[in-house]
Amino acid sequence: MHVLVVEDEKKTAAFIRKALVAEGFAVDVIHNGDEVVPFLSGASFDAIVMDIMLPGRDGLSVMRQLRARKITIPVLLLSARGEVDERVEGLDAGADDYLPKPFILAELIARVRALGRRSAAHMPLELRLANLSLNTSTHTAQRESTAIELTSREYLLLEYLMRFAGRICSRMAILEHVWGYTFDPGTNIVDVYIKRVREKIDAGFAPKLLHNVRGVGYVMKIEP
Repeated sequence: MHVLVVEDEKKTAAFIRKALVAEGFAVDVIHNGDEVVPFLSGASFDAIVMDIMLPGRDGLSVMRQLRARKITIPVLLLSARGEVDERVEGLDAGADDYLPKPFILAELIARVRALGRRSAAHMPLELRLANLSLNTSTHTAQRESTAIELTSREYLLLEYLMRFAGRICSRMAILEHVWGYTFDPGTNIVDVYIKRVREKIDAGFAPKLLHNVRGVGYVMKIEP
């Protein structure tokens, strides 16, 4: 799962992020309500965890903005204020769940997982680019009529690249979303796995789909 955390208290945001990453989620964090919609235009998320009290647009205003734009990503609202009226207002604005602060991390994680299951029900079961297909339910790939065997990490890498087909994915972004790293530890693991995936999906096939962008990262696109 790819989760966006919107929380202006940086210690709380870091606390939530660390807990979600430890459970295997990929997590991005922003701290201002005005940043949410622009941020969503550059990435795909399975769930949003958002505080109501935010600088810029507050969480309720952001919630209404998302739904007005037909952005249906499931949202869990957080608030230090537990008034019933506020909860009702948040749910009426289109939120999927509500959790008052202070909360137990195990409960937050369980609720995020539940949102992810809800989100997955609306995701396409197959990603396709040219004659390459990836089944997100069975985690299997096929190029033309040839089945491609992928390890679990190779699958995560290929799924991430295919979800962002046509966009350049930096090494740092790949590290964070596929391995859960928040910094580059000086490893060449991304390049190693890119080479493995390219050999499996491109060797002996046309058109070529996985390309290097020198000094930046990689992109999945159709190129002769």
